[in-house]
Amino acid sequence: MAETRRAPRTPLTYVLRLIVIAYLGLLVAWPVTLVAWNAFHVPDVGFTTEAFASIFSDPQMMAAIRLTCVAAVVATLINLVFGVSISLLLVRTEFPGKRVLSALIDLPLSVSPIVVGLALVLVYGGRDGWFGPTLESAGIQVIFSTPGIIMATAFVSLPLVIREVIPVLEEIGTEQEQAAASLGASSWQTFWRITLPGIKWAVVYGVVLTLARSLGEFGAVKVVSGNVLGQTRTATLAVEEKYLNFDQQGAYAVAFLLASVSVVCILIVFALRARGARVR
Repeated sequence: MAETRRAPRTPLTYVLRLIVIAYLGLLVAWPVTLVAWNAFHVPDVGFTTEAFASIFSDPQMMAAIRLTCVAAVVATLINLVFGVSISLLLVRTEFPGKRVLSALIDLPLSVSPIVVGLALVLVYGGRDGWFGPTLESAGIQVIFSTPGIIMATAFVSLPLVIREVIPVLEEIGTEQEQAAASLGASSWQTFWRITLPGIKWAVVYGVVLTLARSLGEFGAVKVVSGNVLGQTRTATLAVEEKYLNFDQQGAYAVAFLLASVSVVCILIVFALRARGARVR
């Protein structure tokens, strides 16, 4: 392994550190900390877990959390399968339009989730959508139901698995895969025994990041869900509703719950990256 040489510390180094720490502190750490503080602290009362405990005693809130978990897990599984497939397609094959396809993959990161939601309504809307009336005549409702929420969640988190797997596929190359094929291994055996072990940590990183992103999706889901209480209301929509209804303590409690899951996911990725680095 090539030795990494650190640049000498200069006054500019310390200035940059101060700027980065201040930026992350004011933009990320301090606001998230205030969410946790307000979830458990009530003025004139002090610290209390009443709002946090009320989440688990409210059937409507539990239904929203279950729907959020279902949408996040299903969207993650979809992006796992298609993310690995698209990554193999882009790295291992050459075809016309490859650069265009690679650029389209980043589209969910560059457009507003509200635009994503409106686009899905235009395509799958039951009244005026391109495919919506046909699907609804077959008994399949996409918009204002769980399938629409899953589609919107999968759309906004699509690039995360792909952008983790592609660099690793390029790094491991094709020598071992070609050797396995020359010894008579089938395509599936080559993928399962050679390719997948080489990209497993990248897949795990992508899955964890996708799950964290899916749990917090709001904009696209707000457009396609309809926000029906107990049916299509997700946890993020419940946060907005509680806040607008002046139930700020409840809103902070649900937001803290969602943020906690995301933080745990980030810690898992951090631990796995360290483990992966030691294995390599």
